[in-house]
Amino acid sequence: MYAIDLYAEVRHAVLVEKISIRAAAFRFKLDRKTIRKILQHDAPPGYQRNRAPLRPKLDPVRPVLDRLILEDSRRPGPQRRSAQTLMQELRNQQGYAGGLTIIKDYLRASRRAQAQAGARLTHAEMWSLFSPP
Repeated sequence: MYAIDLYAEVRHAVLVEKISIRAAAFRFKLDRKTIRKILQHDAPPGYQRNRAPLRPKLDPVRPVLDRLILEDSRRPGPQRRSAQTLMQELRNQQGYAGGLTIIKDYLRASRRAQAQAGARLTHAEMWSLFSPP
């Protein structure tokens, strides 16, 4: 991925200064195909996944893990199970063969989603719910 500064310089050289793609490739030490791609976009295009990552070891035990996480969400903070404890329970109950990192990542994402779902409203937002339109 190239910086936005390079995009601006290349686009300026080709579109404003009217130098050829070949000359721009030589000046910026890039391939001509790269220069053409830069000319197609104003800014560097971001990376987008085509599909969700596969987790073949986690997917079979995900319903059980979701249930355990839901049970933990009702407990006070210090009484919640750690990722290590959840992994041990999954290994004992379901024969989980995956690693700890997969559990940690899933647990982090799940807790983040729960926190966003239960976000508190500010005073102004609260009153806007009750005021007439």
